[in-house]
Amino acid sequence: MSSVRCPICDAAMPGNWTEYPDYPFCSARCRTIDLGRWLDGRYAIPDPTPPDDASTPADGA
Repeated sequence: MSSVRCPICDAAMPGNWTEYPDYPFCSARCRTIDLGRWLDGRYAIPDPTPPDDASTPADGA
């Protein structure tokens, strides 16, 4: 049997996921903390492409 844990506070969540109305979080508090992190930009995916530097000449001169 696998144990599900809250991604914010790491609390164990025994039983069925349907018992947790805020799933995958253990509570509304943890759900709100996660939303705040998204809104603050803490969960940003970095852009792997380098910036287009227009100030450098293409021919190296």
